[in-house]
Amino acid sequence: MERVLEPEVMDTWQEAIDYDAMDFTEVNTAFAKEAIALCAMEECLVLDAGTGTGRIPALIGQMRPQWQLIAIDLAHNMLQIAAQHIQQTGLQQQISLELVDAKQLPYANGMFDLVISNSLVHHLPDPLPFFQEIKRVIKPNGGLLIRDLLRPADEITMNALVSSIGNEYDPHQQKLFRDSLHAALTLDEVNQLVTSVGLVGVKVYQSSDRHWTIERSCDFST
Repeated sequence: MERVLEPEVMDTWQEAIDYDAMDFTEVNTAFAKEAIALCAMEECLVLDAGTGTGRIPALIGQMRPQWQLIAIDLAHNMLQIAAQHIQQTGLQQQISLELVDAKQLPYANGMFDLVISNSLVHHLPDPLPFFQEIKRVIKPNGGLLIRDLLRPADEITMNALVSSIGNEYDPHQQKLFRDSLHAALTLDEVNQLVTSVGLVGVKVYQSSDRHWTIERSCDFST
């Protein structure tokens, strides 16, 4: 199935509210725990690219009080809601929210111990600059966890995936999910990006019936 793009930035107040209202607690918690498991360091500087409403960095910050996180997004309204979550959890000193384009990062080479990103890539018309920037700002042996939706092979598979999310999502939310699946990458496309930017030591795999994952553990032992 051909890739059909969706808007790169969801930045109306209503879109931000609707997105935040969707219950991703289980998957966000699993993602946060996986990210922490990749970096066995007492202190760690983390970049969360495409943080949305900041749920994942808030979870990581609560589980790892010594870690510092910079959470970026290109959607102002998403960051406004994220700021509310960070304030509610009392993590303002630990988590910085910044309005930044993930394709043009204002950070130094090799700055981050760990880079994470959940559900950003399918929003990018051309993901290559994002992968180039990730390669640049992560330490050579730094940890990496990138996860996103996997584009189905055909319409039948897509319809089954959309049906599987259940009646707890209204028709508009189901359409958003369908559009996101259509805009997602295939595993081959992800592998091509990883190879083209020279990311080494990473594992690329299908992690569920609807997700792919790129991961690499921190290794600062040498």
